Amino acid sequence: MLQDSLTINKLIVLYMLNRVNFTMTAAQVSDFILEKDYMDFLTFRQVLSELTESKMITQKTIRNRTKLSITEEGRSTLGFFENRISEAIKADINNFFREKEYSLRNELSIAGDYYKSTSGEYEAHLTATDRGIRLVDITLSVPAEAIASDICDNWQKKNQEIYQFLVQQLF
Repeated sequence: MLQDSLTINKLIVLYMLNRVNFTMTAAQVSDFILEKDYMDFLTFRQVLSELTESKMITQKTIRNRTKLSITEEGRSTLGFFENRISEAIKADINNFFREKEYSLRNELSIAGDYYKSTSGEYEAHLTATDRGIRLVDITLSVPAEAIASDICDNWQKKNQEIYQFLVQQLF
């Protein structure tokens, strides 16, 4: 019974990731799953680990955000076993995306990361995309890691204001 439950949990995650055409963060997926009480947090982490080990999903972590994507192997597996997910769960997932797809996509369209360059400076790389089109791509070179980190954090909070300012100043 426990193994069957774990299988259903994996299928739920695969179904969610297959339902969208953008990457989702682990936090976005877990928020839905925990809110609906489909599994607890430890089970969710186990599911992600096992799906990654079996190459059904990929995980990429950038600045404390783990992005999840379904692989072709995951899609194939879901195709064989999707009928094991109840219609009620599918309806919950579909309603979730109907209500929140725009905000989920928007949350991921803003990215900021930093790294130490060969010159010893830190470079903060900031991007904003919309439907696959890159709207902004800025790299700022700064002397300290803390500054680069703050720039990335503030980009997440103030990207719309900064974008509007740039457009007003440049056009």
